[in-house]
Amino acid sequence: MRRVAGRALAALGALTLMAQPAVAQQILRDAETEALMRDAAAPLIRAAGLDDKNVQILVINDPSINAFVAGGQIVWIHSGLLTGADNLNQVQGVIAHELGHIEGGHIVRSTEGIKQATGITIVSLLLGAAAIAAGAGEAGMGIMGLGQQAAMGNFLSFSRAQESSADLAGARYLHTAGISGKGSVDFFKKLQNLEYRYAIPQTDSYGRTHPLSGERISVLTEIYTKDPAWSSVTPPALEARFQRVRAKLFGFVSDPPDTLRRYPVTDQSAPAHYARAYAYHKGAYPDQAVREVDAMLASDSHDPYYLELKGQVLLESGRPKDAVAPLREAVAKTGNQPLIASLLGHALLATEDDSVLDEAERVLRAAITRDTENPFAWYALGTVYARKGDNARAALATAERYQMEGQNALALRHADIALAGIKPGTADYLRAQDIAMVSRSALERTKKRR
Repeated sequence: MRRVAGRALAALGALTLMAQPAVAQQILRDAETEALMRDAAAPLIRAAGLDDKNVQILVINDPSINAFVAGGQIVWIHSGLLTGADNLNQVQGVIAHELGHIEGGHIVRSTEGIKQATGITIVSLLLGAAAIAAGAGEAGMGIMGLGQQAAMGNFLSFSRAQESSADLAGARYLHTAGISGKGSVDFFKKLQNLEYRYAIPQTDSYGRTHPLSGERISVLTEIYTKDPAWSSVTPPALEARFQRVRAKLFGFVSDPPDTLRRYPVTDQSAPAHYARAYAYHKGAYPDQAVREVDAMLASDSHDPYYLELKGQVLLESGRPKDAVAPLREAVAKTGNQPLIASLLGHALLATEDDSVLDEAERVLRAAITRDTENPFAWYALGTVYARKGDNARAALATAERYQMEGQNALALRHADIALAGIKPGTADYLRAQDIAMVSRSALERTKKRR
């Protein structure tokens, strides 16, 4: 009986996992990419009735062509989707669809589908157990199996309805924003080609979480071709930014030989220089990487993202003093963009010149004020305080980092060290108290669950 119940509960657990995907992959933070995603998504976010200050578009390192929402107002885009898309309009179609899930509250409402499936599973489990107790073992097992199958079918039907709803909502946002739906249709055709390649049946959507791509293409083509925005074109400057980001991302996530095949040295475009710079940097050829960046800077000597990359290559190839100047200019040109500012703080520390510690502290504190979800910036700031001999604030910065990483025991330990050395009543003291309280509470909850 325990084995049968265990199988039923395992099936129910699978439903929950399908409904609530987890972000297990590495998050890729990049200032230029995030700026592009904000600008590309802003009109769609407003069309969805959401606040563009609260919605984030973030990239995770995953080669598959996918995107999802998993709670909150964050759209997660796989790196494979960005490198596989032909143009920005295709990505905007995906973003519009995912915003449909957010605006429709589908993650919250997915519990309704799970609840219905759970009810079916539990009823079948009870009926099956009763049959087994009455001596009809095979019949009881059959009841349980059919109940699990019905539960799964119920949930999949619920999921397909949500996907269709998000498709229609995305079409509405694109229309309101005056953005063409061509990219959305083209992207579904890409997915359909993948389905053909992997011999995924195209005759019935039963047993799938999503409607068939062919079904979606048919419905959306009918809607989009009637939209006045169908013939609208992505602004050239915005499209050029996308091609740069797409190339740099490909260079970052791909093996160098693959990058050099896709962007050969005969290609002297800005995206190709970008991709090769990352390929050479990954391959430990810093001089060639710098030459590629210098070729980019020759066309625009003050582009902040070119300067950022040059600083990064110089810093990571053991030349931190040479990295400081381009990074300083990049920070200034972007209005103290926190990711670039964190890199500058790192470079200043790496010079091992104590005369720049005050600048490093100022730059890093500004970075964490604008981006609180950057554990590396807290690590670097803690190093600054330690170099200055302020061990209490070094402990506080370390506690911030550990709490952000979910390491509550270490966060509590360092928060207690900070409380012992910081003047009571100050802002830093109160912050250390907050970290200690939250970390202690989290540890107690974990202990009770055990």
